[in-house]
Amino acid sequence: MPTPATPLTCAIIDDEEINRLTLEHYISLTDSLQLVESMDDALQGLNYFRAGNRVDVLFLDVQMPQLNGLDLLRILPDPPIVILTTAHEDFAVDAFDLRVTDYLVKPFDYARFSRAVQRALQQHEAPVAASVVAPAAPAVAPDNDLFVKVNSKMVRINFDEVLYIEALSDYVIIVTDKQKYIVYTTMKSLDARLPFDHFVRVHRSYILNMKRIEAIEDGSAVVPGGQHVPIGKSYQEAFFSKLNRI
Repeated sequence: MPTPATPLTCAIIDDEEINRLTLEHYISLTDSLQLVESMDDALQGLNYFRAGNRVDVLFLDVQMPQLNGLDLLRILPDPPIVILTTAHEDFAVDAFDLRVTDYLVKPFDYARFSRAVQRALQQHEAPVAASVVAPAAPAVAPDNDLFVKVNSKMVRINFDEVLYIEALSDYVIIVTDKQKYIVYTTMKSLDARLPFDHFVRVHRSYILNMKRIEAIEDGSAVVPGGQHVPIGKSYQEAFFSKLNRI
């Protein structure tokens, strides 16, 4: 994704120094980000935002003394784009219920950090509402939809509207034009259930709806909203072969 003309401002809130230093280093390597504040306490972060300070992106730890990251998000009336950083995978559903942009499980490398930043850039340019609560199911032909379990309910999703599917630990994110569905399943399990020929695995972490591709650029597929889905090198031959048959 192109680097914005003006870097996105960002802040870090993490009570562990080694994690702050890692994030500060990764941010210094990223032209699209500008670090303006690094804090070691969620209460300090709360006071920072209550004082009227604003940033575009917040890298936020979950488990901190006195006030954890999720509770901080619940308090803030208008939080920035949030990328959670945590050593635990147990908070994924709560995190996406609070509409965080990504969920980085420590320790993470620069490549994984960069994918989170790319998602933040995409959201900054073209915000997409994320929710684990499904809307009313559209009236569609049975051939085009599939039931998946979202939280405690079975939700019908029209797969003609799906842009791509992304793996995230023990969850997958099904991304449509208007909504994201957080589903507790593995990519392998969902891939086996998909009855649609136009969905193809293009990366270890991505399944792409071939019918929604708008362009191929710099080793990635561009879908509506300007979002980029990476095409892994080991998947490219099969991908382009299938692309030519659609």
